[in-house]
Amino acid sequence: MAKKKQTTKVVEQELVEVMEQPIVETQKTEVTKKPTTPDWEIKDRVYVLTNGKSPLSAIIKSSGIFWFDKQKGYEREIRVTKNQRTPFVDEFMGTILPEAIIFRNGTLSVPKNKVILQKILSLYHPHSGIRFEEVNKVEEAKDDLQYLNLELEAMNAAVGLDIDMAEAVMRAEIGSKVSSMSSKELKRDLLVFAKRNPDLFLDLMNDDNIHLRNVGIKATELGIVKLSGDNRTFLWGTNDRKLMTVPFDEHPYSALASWFKTDEGMEVLNSIEKRLG
Repeated sequence: MAKKKQTTKVVEQELVEVMEQPIVETQKTEVTKKPTTPDWEIKDRVYVLTNGKSPLSAIIKSSGIFWFDKQKGYEREIRVTKNQRTPFVDEFMGTILPEAIIFRNGTLSVPKNKVILQKILSLYHPHSGIRFEEVNKVEEAKDDLQYLNLELEAMNAAVGLDIDMAEAVMRAEIGSKVSSMSSKELKRDLLVFAKRNPDLFLDLMNDDNIHLRNVGIKATELGIVKLSGDNRTFLWGTNDRKLMTVPFDEHPYSALASWFKTDEGMEVLNSIEKRLG
């Protein structure tokens, strides 16, 4: 009997210890769902024919179009319709009302409520980016800004260019006509050239050989040096002493400009520049 009471006390003591232990609450981790962005932006879209084409009307293929579906693993036929809610023929239901894709004066405006037609033109049509493309005003603005910055850089460089370098750049563009131009005419044409073709202008201005080419051309025009009739040899104008041989398939004045950078060529260059004044 005493043993039974002792056992009961031990059990009661264990229960008390368990009840006195603090209850640890497990915190639930809330998973924050990232907002999903829509796959397709609902907006009006404009499409234009590529290469600046703008005929009175141009019909683009609207049926018999196939697009490879990577998820399904096969090509799916696409057709433009007026009444279906999908571009895929295998999902069509009921009557099919075909619709033509017609560009007027090189342009096709598709309102935002014609999402299916927009998706066909932007995502699925095999001629997208070839015969026509979507007008992207943001990208066009970026391109315009980039070109304007380039044009401004070229114009500023042209204004600060000295007369000798200006002549060298313009000689590469218009040839020997430069020799008969006044300094004002040269500056004017230089600014026009920089504005119309800033890329080429900056390339020429930064070309290490452009000044040396100009020196060689001027020296030849003034008879300080001579270029043989076969464009293969440069000679001194006073005594016909051979200066250099033009490598095969290389432009004579480009070769002369490179030769001016050699030890022998630098001596000739110094002599020519002194005579040019």
